[in-house]
Amino acid sequence: MQFHWLNKQNNDKLIIFFAGWSFDYKPFEFLNCGDFDVLMLYDYNDLHLPEIPHYKEYYLIAWSMGVFTAYQLRQSLPQFVKKLAVNGTPFPVDDELGIPQKPFLLTLRHAKTGLEGKFYQNIFEKQEEFEKYQKTPVDRSIENREKELKSLYAKIKETDKVYENYYDKALVSINDKIIPTKNQLKFWKDKAEIIDSGHFPYYNFTSWNEILCR
Repeated sequence: MQFHWLNKQNNDKLIIFFAGWSFDYKPFEFLNCGDFDVLMLYDYNDLHLPEIPHYKEYYLIAWSMGVFTAYQLRQSLPQFVKKLAVNGTPFPVDDELGIPQKPFLLTLRHAKTGLEGKFYQNIFEKQEEFEKYQKTPVDRSIENREKELKSLYAKIKETDKVYENYYDKALVSINDKIIPTKNQLKFWKDKAEIIDSGHFPYYNFTSWNEILCR
């Protein structure tokens, strides 16, 4: 696992952000951090957490595969004031509660081709969002990202499908092309808030606090 401080100004409050598969910090630098320090975690080739400094308050935002990863590491994470899931579930490969098995295995088998082509286009709802992403794209090798998906799937396969109530709320995009909206809503039920976006909803926000306040 890699980490990056999007903001570290010795504030009292820390947001820990678990990114989705294949991402890094580059596409998120535009979000205003306000009076939060923001620690971003990504690259789940291993699930070893960095040392997390002491803060008065902690907040969790987990996105996509990060929802699964943060849940797996919950015993090692601090106590959070709020825990928010964004377009993901703790069961990321599941025919009813996550990505159905067949399309996931196709993505896994053709990860290199997808990362070179349509995967990132499918992340976004609109062409202009994809064009915006292309100005600050992920800066990781395709080999690293391909290996990450294999590592995640190995972990997913060995994980029991038992959920202990953890997340407080979930944001679910109505036009998610990666994790079917209906599967997310089936898992989260009354904890879900539907937002008008694709799988990557962050261009609809200007700050981390705006996301937390949903």
